[in-house]
Amino acid sequence: MSVFGQSVTRLEDAPLVRGQGAFAADIDFPRQLHMRVVRAEMAHARLLSVDVAPALALPGVVAAWSAADVQGVPPIPFRATKVRGLEPYCQPILARDRVRYVGEPVAVIFAEDAAMAEDAADLVLVDLEELPALLDAAAPPGDFDGARDTEPTIVRKAYGDVDAAFREAAHVVALDLSIGRHSGVPMETRGAIARYDAAMDVLELHGTAKKQHWNRDEIARLLGRAPSSVHLFEGHVGGGFGVRGELYPEDLLVCLAALRLGRPVKWIEDRREHLVATNHSREQRHRIRAAVDAQGQILGIDNVFFHDQGGYIRTHGARVADMSAGLLLGPYRVPAYRVAGHFRLTNKTPAATYRSPGRFEGSFVRERLMDAIAARCGIDRLAVRQRNFVGVAEMPYARPLDALGTDVVLDSGDYALLLDKALARFGWDARQADVARRRAAGECVGLGLGFFVEKSGLGPSDGVRLTVDATGAVELVTGAASVGQGVETVLAQIAAAALGVEYRRVRVLHGRTDRIEFGSGAHASRVTVMSGSATHQAGLALAALAKATAAAMLQAPADSLTIEAGVVRRAEGAGGASVTLGEVARALAPGSALSRERATPGLTVESWFHSDHMTYPYGVQMAQVAIDRGTGTVKVEHYLCAYDVGRAVNPMLVEGQIVGGFAQGLGGALYEAFRYDERGQPLSTTFADYLMPTIAEMPPLDVLVTEDAPSPLNPIGVKGAGEGGTNAVGAAIASAVDDALGGRGLVTTLPITPRDVLRMLGT
Repeated sequence: MSVFGQSVTRLEDAPLVRGQGAFAADIDFPRQLHMRVVRAEMAHARLLSVDVAPALALPGVVAAWSAADVQGVPPIPFRATKVRGLEPYCQPILARDRVRYVGEPVAVIFAEDAAMAEDAADLVLVDLEELPALLDAAAPPGDFDGARDTEPTIVRKAYGDVDAAFREAAHVVALDLSIGRHSGVPMETRGAIARYDAAMDVLELHGTAKKQHWNRDEIARLLGRAPSSVHLFEGHVGGGFGVRGELYPEDLLVCLAALRLGRPVKWIEDRREHLVATNHSREQRHRIRAAVDAQGQILGIDNVFFHDQGGYIRTHGARVADMSAGLLLGPYRVPAYRVAGHFRLTNKTPAATYRSPGRFEGSFVRERLMDAIAARCGIDRLAVRQRNFVGVAEMPYARPLDALGTDVVLDSGDYALLLDKALARFGWDARQADVARRRAAGECVGLGLGFFVEKSGLGPSDGVRLTVDATGAVELVTGAASVGQGVETVLAQIAAAALGVEYRRVRVLHGRTDRIEFGSGAHASRVTVMSGSATHQAGLALAALAKATAAAMLQAPADSLTIEAGVVRRAEGAGGASVTLGEVARALAPGSALSRERATPGLTVESWFHSDHMTYPYGVQMAQVAIDRGTGTVKVEHYLCAYDVGRAVNPMLVEGQIVGGFAQGLGGALYEAFRYDERGQPLSTTFADYLMPTIAEMPPLDVLVTEDAPSPLNPIGVKGAGEGGTNAVGAAIASAVDDALGGRGLVTTLPITPRDVLRMLGT
């Protein structure tokens, strides 16, 4: 049986379970300096002066910089946005003229050890003149820099005759919904270690994650170097989730310091810094209306939302707002749609992507709307979804919308089938009967669901290099990145299945810009689709090359040969002459007779996969909750995540991704929120204030992975699995809590706090 589709053991775990992992904090170089960042303590203020002289006077301090010392370095640019005119809102690496959020870098200290750097940072004198803080993105825009206001753009998308849909509607359902500010809080905070090798004229940056090649190119450009002279190295990563791996001010600062000071420079973020300086996400307010007929079929949707971007626009540009607008409709047929996304800056930590960006928000909004439509029309919550699903016969289903720069074309799916399977697995009917019995006994319990469509496999291209050496070992070099999702194992399985070797013989090398020229890293749930498809093609091409070479060695037709367990032999059986892949590699070594027939010696191929459209996995999540009337606490008693991924390369890893994603969605649904006071001071700066779910809050969780709709857009039929566990958690839990409260549409905000529940119980 092929290793493709099997729950084989992960390859990447051995060094981690043995305590041999190499995270950013584990990386040290001789003579290294330690960097400490001096951060703004006001949310909005004029920056009058920065005096680093007292810090420089401290023994052991080597250098101290403010904006004047780095004025030749441009602001950090965008990696992903089609929106133009955002450049004035980019973040400088050290604050200039104004500070725009608490935690903004104002100065940096370089000292012989970390404690000394921290002491010196406390001596830097920062003179600020406080300005009013803008904290509500739904409020009128304010002043950004004297020449521009705080609304850089409005994301608009539309199709169909929305106004006619509302004129003809039997019912109009309108909601005002909000998603709270939260984000990825990985176990490992950010870290960056830079070293300049003067002998080789190479600048190294260690501790990077997610987007090494883009970061390499931009670091080189911003510092005036050739990309070939900048090498980025990814080690182990203690959680990515969208917030790691972007190009932050600190990354540029350590690189610049390594070049100027001629010594390695190390910076490791502490937890308070992480909570006030690393990307936030999610905060949006939606005022949405739906026009429906008497049977609950959607005629049109009009959506106005306010996206809270925080103090600057970072590398993702307007990507989250764009996805919120382009992907909100999920699995439903909507004849007319209009959206205006007000992309606004406030005096909070800048925002960007977090696992399932734009879809966690959109699924909450859309599924709350579907429950409201059902209530208004007097029909069942399941029925309203079923009658609005895009049908399997309509696939591929093109929407007149775009997201992430590509047209939205749902590639494949049978939404009704998955819903039926999930209802049976969850035992929906039996649970409804149990909930009715418990309510009659006085308990406050409810059921809820949220259906969703994810996006994955963002193109346009990805390439790998696959090589067999003289020993028969296989090396796969990829520009993908590993942030814990199982990249090494999955790509090894795909390569092994295509080539005909044992998957443990495949060594996957990633995260090194000195080993492969191009790469797209890990984002948008793209690795299995894009890197995996390139790997599949490379495996087939390498197998063909091996067979062609072995045919000459064995004096047999190439089409009569097969490869099993790394041995090339005749297909009819194990008998007869055979050669190993290692022997084939030696026959193709430089200088050999067979190698002269090829442009490149060696048993090696490079393969590229191209795709113009994303793939769209889909799922449904169901929740059963109980509410404590005395405290307002919500307990999730049972939960189901059902998800169709097209084909699962490793079902165990898919389930692991779903479970981990659910935990983060649970945090956003019930616990996690970055809060601020009226002056913009952050109130969530420790784990005592920023609540995260622990194992004690995790409910019994059932995962159903289906493969009913393989994607036609890639040769292995796969779709991404990294974000589906998070996508609809807020939607499903909100639906269940609202059901427990009587189905009156009271739940309009995430997270659902005990205080909110007590207020709703009293209404």
